Formats: sequence, structure tokens, C-alpha cells
Amino acid sequence: MSTIAIIGAGPGLGAATALRFGREGFSVALVARNQEGLDQLARDLASEGIEARGYGADVRDRPSLTRALESAAADLGAIEVLQYSPVPSREFLRPVLETTPEDLAAAVEFSVLGPATAVGQVLPGMGELGHGTILLVNGSSAATPNGNVAGTSTAFAGESAYGHMLHEALAPVNIHVGQLIIPGAIGGGDPRYAPEALADRLWTIHDERGRFRTTV
Repeated sequence: MSTIAIIGAGPGLGAATALRFGREGFSVALVARNQEGLDQLARDLASEGIEARGYGADVRDRPSLTRALESAAADLGAIEVLQYSPVPSREFLRPVLETTPEDLAAAVEFSVLGPATAVGQVLPGMGELGHGTILLVNGSSAATPNGNVAGTSTAFAGESAYGHMLHEALAPVNIHVGQLIIPGAIGGGDPRYAPEALADRLWTIHDERGRFRTTV
């Protein structure tokens, strides 16, 4: 069975993506800080006939993230799809003149070092499978800097550059890297940003394996 690991899994987009891929036959590794929430989400997915397990980890704690992905692969099989979509912390969303070097360092840990750690962990398994997909989910500041959310704008730009380079470097070995830019609030009332609609977009990015960036 194929496995998707969703880093930043929660009741919104993470749950919708888990359900979408699960219905396509994937088992689901749910990764986030709240183990209790992950366990409940895994139970909800099980009620839909989807194999899912939760693995507690903080993306800024690289050893814990590595251990979570190691355990997921051991339990569910090599990870074919990796989705990196944790919600940024409040300290990353301050105006540029109020943003400290410490804020920027934390944002880079979250949005650059976190995905780099996750990618490094899953790439060998994807190589053994002979294919794979890496999905990066970002807000609009990943494409257009926004001085009101300086930490995220800075770190998302780094994540975007890293992802684009991976997209080019991994295409020859049949591993697709795609980024979904979501310019609005997920679940905020606009049907384009409904979690289920975004999950469909992510499935299409995985299935069609086209360009690096898709904007809703």
C-alpha cells in the first residue's frame, strides 16, 4: 500500500488531504505536535476505512521529526508522498519593523530546515520505490513578500527556492516536487479555499506531476 505523510496534520486541510488520498488507497501518517488530536483524526479516518496513525513531533525539533518519519515508514511502508503544511506560529506574522533576528531564525527553522529535514528522511525510500511526490503548501507571501508577516514572508521565500531547486533536481529520478499557494483563509467561506477543494488540488499536483507552482 502507498503511504502519504502529512506534516502539520490537523482538522482542516490535513484531514481533508488524508481523506482524499486515503480514498485513493493510501495509508496515512499524521504528523503534528498534538498527539491526542492526531489519535482522534486517525480514529476518524479509520471509520472511513482508511489506515492512519499519528506521530507526535515538532517541526522545529529536527530529531523528533526524523523519528516520527522513521516510525511511520516502519509501520506503514515507505513514504511515497510527503506533504509539508504546518501552520506558522504567531511570532512569524509580525510587521517587518517589529520582527527580530530571533523571529527570523525561528521562522527559517520552521519553513526551511523543517522541510529539508523531512525531505532528507523520505528521499531514500522514494528512491527505492522509483517514484515519489513532495507537496509544499504555502500562503501568498511565499510568492509576494508581505511586510505585515515578515517572518513567514522571509522563510516562505526560502522554502519556495528550496522546493523549486528540488523540483528540478529530482525530476530525472521520477520524484515530483510541487507547491500549492493558497492566497486566502482556508475554510473562510470562499469555496476555492474549502479544505476539500484544496485537497483535490493537492491530489491533482501529485497525479499530474506538472509545473512546480500552482496558485489557487
